[in-house]
Amino acid sequence: MDHVRIYTSIFISFFTFFLGAAFFLINHQWVDFSLLDSDNTSKPSLVLDNQGNEWARFQLDKREPVRYNILPQHLIQAFLAAEDRNFFKHTGISCKGIIRSILVNMYHWKKAQGASTITQQLVKLLFFDSKKTFSRKLKEQALALIIERQYSKEQILETYLNNVYFGNGMYGIQAAAQRFWNKNVQELDIQESALLAAIVKSPQRYCPIFNPDNALLRRNIVLEVMYACKYISQQEVISLKKIPLSIAQAESSFALYARENIRLFMEELVGKKALYTEGFVIQTTLNISHQETAEKIFQQSIEKIRSTLKIPLEGGMISIAAKTGAIQAYIGGYNFNASQFNRVHAVRQVGSTIKPLLYAIALQNGASLTDVEYDEPLSIADNNRTWNPRNVNKKYSGPMTLAHALALSNNIIAIKTIIKYGAHNLANLVRATHLATDVHHYPSLALGCVESSLFNVVGMFNIFNNNGYYQKPYLIEWIKDEWGTKIWKHIPAPEQVLPWNIISQINQVLINACQRIQHRLKLADVDYELLGKTGTTNDARTVWFAGCTPNYTTVFYFGRDDNKAMQESIFATTTAFPAWYTYNSLIQQPIKQFSHSPEVTEIYINKITGQHMSPHDHNAIKLLITS
Repeated sequence: MDHVRIYTSIFISFFTFFLGAAFFLINHQWVDFSLLDSDNTSKPSLVLDNQGNEWARFQLDKREPVRYNILPQHLIQAFLAAEDRNFFKHTGISCKGIIRSILVNMYHWKKAQGASTITQQLVKLLFFDSKKTFSRKLKEQALALIIERQYSKEQILETYLNNVYFGNGMYGIQAAAQRFWNKNVQELDIQESALLAAIVKSPQRYCPIFNPDNALLRRNIVLEVMYACKYISQQEVISLKKIPLSIAQAESSFALYARENIRLFMEELVGKKALYTEGFVIQTTLNISHQETAEKIFQQSIEKIRSTLKIPLEGGMISIAAKTGAIQAYIGGYNFNASQFNRVHAVRQVGSTIKPLLYAIALQNGASLTDVEYDEPLSIADNNRTWNPRNVNKKYSGPMTLAHALALSNNIIAIKTIIKYGAHNLANLVRATHLATDVHHYPSLALGCVESSLFNVVGMFNIFNNNGYYQKPYLIEWIKDEWGTKIWKHIPAPEQVLPWNIISQINQVLINACQRIQHRLKLADVDYELLGKTGTTNDARTVWFAGCTPNYTTVFYFGRDDNKAMQESIFATTTAFPAWYTYNSLIQQPIKQFSHSPEVTEIYINKITGQHMSPHDHNAIKLLITS
């Protein structure tokens, strides 16, 4: 424990010097609370859609200050219990707390933390950011002593409560009371006051709108501490803890997952305070009409499936412009207010959405879509185990062309294809399309046994809509500061991962696949081409549809957040595809047909034998092949 003694000696020397400097400053410096009023001239940051229309803003929610004499006594007690129970006794700092905190921090060699009084927290609001250092902590403590010398306890507490941060640009208890309950401060009851005191410890973690479970647990802890401080009785604690949270909903529920994604990016780029005060303009790619359509279709689809399965189904959706990757619609879940978990970036197995990549690899290595393979029982020995892959329908169809196997999403022929043309080649293409980086080289890769996110799936699938070029999806075009200077802009970085002639060949098969599903579901024809691929993972844990029109690439997925199985009768064809199809039928589609490489030629073949035949034969399928 010698190092503890050394650290203790160092601390005592520092603290002695600190006290001397602090007492000198007390008589030579004045702290002005009007510094906190500088936010009155702050400018909100505006978020624009792809037409330049505002659809969101980040601004301070800071209403008129309230005077100490109208504050409910239980509100004051709740904050004292949660933040500083000795507030009316100390001189601005807690010497015992400081010694204990610094010794612990020195012992574990961490940055200074803990032991903050309400006065010290007010100092942080006045002068500092949230960065924790020993030097800042010492300055904070010195200024706390100065403030205690110059202002009464009531003035300090009043100023603190009028400026404390509750998250999402919301400062002060009046703003919080209005936002959460549409009440004035003097109307708050005990459990509401306890909740406000609970939030300030970590506004994001304990926000009752976005994290109600965390908020409820933390509120109940504050009630327990209020009882320990003898502010309320045990019977009151028992009764108050039974009261559920009752929070007013946000005025707007539009594109909340996209808004949160932008907020996190901006706070990382410019800082939390600057986002709400310095008037940035954020030009996004979001199309308001597309977003509104997507939210309506997505919610209807979720509710329909939930009513059938009786499970807590979730999902996500993203749609991007084919040539640029600009995100047009972005949905991270069914209800942002219930769960802020963003499923656009959730990782799940991709299933058969990977198969177009597999057959592209086959074409690159000399195969033809007219080649015939046999759909039959298959056994694969691997590490003293035998794997017997099956088709979804547990049946076998005998010979068929590779084109027909892709259109049917046949598993057996996909396994044979990856064995023949190399799992390592498919794994390399998976990496090149940014679908995943951690990829095994096993035959099961052909069935989509790799984990990826919705964001990465739409980026991968867009190569079939962009002549083989990968474009990373993006939500922000540029950001300007309040003087109109661009401080950030999106820089396109296209990467060609497949030749256009191979893309064209795969695309025609995916067009055939979509037509087959349309006819099966008896859906009306549309005046534009569409192509896509279903994906249903083991035990229907996730159902996907990734598809393209000549204008947009859009992906829907549905599944449980806990990744448990749904039902074997649930397929992408009857869930994700209808949502995708309906969404695309309701948005503008100015370009009607996909472009094809000049190196390919249109032919009709027998889907079973691969032989050329008349387009009028019921077994004929249209293909594009290299001339």
